Amino acid sequence: MEKQYKTLEEFYPYYLAEHQNATCRKLHFVGTALLFVILIAGVVTGNYVWLFSIPFVCYGFAWVGHFFFEKNKPATFKYPFFSLASDFKLFFDLLVGRQKFNPQ
Repeated sequence: MEKQYKTLEEFYPYYLAEHQNATCRKLHFVGTALLFVILIAGVVTGNYVWLFSIPFVCYGFAWVGHFFFEKNKPATFKYPFFSLASDFKLFFDLLVGRQKFNPQ
């Protein structure tokens, strides 16, 4: 029987275990960084149409990382909210050095 996660705190170690490939982590980082770039550009320019591209850009990078490098199924399919929150947590953990791009 598969574990059911009830909190982000208990989900995050599972999320990290599903993101052990360095290229996958880098692709997640780039996708999340682009989210912020697109968000800021859309708001600053007033061109809110750009905001519609955010899910495609972010998930595009992440899913390439999973399907071609990590070789697993993204956690988004089973845990969409915990997965999204963990994407941001990993981004900032990588940014400040709490996590490494190459965890092995």
